[in-house]
Amino acid sequence: MRIADVMTEQVVTAPRTATIGEVAELMRDRNVGSVVICDEGRPHALITDRDVALAVADGAGRDSLADGPSGGRPLVTGEAEMDVEEAAALMVQHAVRRLPVLDGGELAGIVTLDDIAVRTGDLKMAQQMTADVARAALPEFYFHQRGE
Repeated sequence: MRIADVMTEQVVTAPRTATIGEVAELMRDRNVGSVVICDEGRPHALITDRDVALAVADGAGRDSLADGPSGGRPLVTGEAEMDVEEAAALMVQHAVRRLPVLDGGELAGIVTLDDIAVRTGDLKMAQQMTADVARAALPEFYFHQRGE
């Protein structure tokens, strides 16, 4: 199965000039947890609700550019023709839960761990991916000493 078969084609996007306030409003109004920041139609960054919350906690205001919260984290993207398993491996490798999908260099959609779980019907693969991404993103949570 190709990633294009499970992705969501309607991606919420904002220009690089968007502020944190504008992105937060988009998330609220469109009921999404992420917005793809685009530059001339091409994806530049992915801003999550957590990125917005952390930026505000660190002192960013509503008028701060939204392009900043993801820091120096590179944007990880997939290609529409990728197999679902290949996209899943890419997501686990980079510890991301959302993967913008490109077709010919243009944004074609986005796929999430939830999309893969629901649309492939492979609950075991989705559970394993979620656990792998969580371990990669939060290693100290999984591997800390438990005060024995």
